Amino acid sequence: MAEERWATFDCYGTLIDWNGGIRAELARVFGDERADSLLRRYHVLEKELETDGTRSYREVLTEGMRGLGAPPGEEDALARSLPNWHPFPEVPDALREAKERGWKLAILSNTDRDFIEASQRRIGAPFELAIVASEIGSYKPALGHWQAFEREVGRPSNVHVAASLFHDIGPANELGLRSIWINRLGETPEPKPTEELADLERLPETLDEVVPL
Repeated sequence: MAEERWATFDCYGTLIDWNGGIRAELARVFGDERADSLLRRYHVLEKELETDGTRSYREVLTEGMRGLGAPPGEEDALARSLPNWHPFPEVPDALREAKERGWKLAILSNTDRDFIEASQRRIGAPFELAIVASEIGSYKPALGHWQAFEREVGRPSNVHVAASLFHDIGPANELGLRSIWINRLGETPEPKPTEELADLERLPETLDEVVPL
């Protein structure tokens, strides 16, 4: 019998439109003309807030909004909106096809359990496992998610799929894992992934190419 093939995924930015969800709230709260510059600033703040692993993601989102100068009553705007952020349009079908090809799917996410469960419902494709930062006290790019996955499953994943070079592809390389980088923003890869895709349209066949049966 063939060994199970596991693909681990980042969620926000890879499966769920993270930038789109955050920008929409920033535009609503601060005005559209400020949204792009505040989104860039938020990226910096979030990394800083996640460094020691002690905050829940809800707290990270809320403190990030405070750091941007959110008016009273809007500090939790990102946390309120996150369950409604949409998956990228090709994601549900691509994941369902991967499942049909025999892949087991897991999420390794810098988030909280209630958020990831809401996003999984939005995606509509079944995952066997989801590991979240707030339950392990560690945010990627630290290696805690992959270590927790290996404890849970008994071995490393076969391939990691993600959009972030900093949070995901770098650590995957450090661990000697195959990776598929979802380069939605047209960036130059450094560090280099095993494979690169513009979106998840060709994910099922790429998974099979990277890890044949």
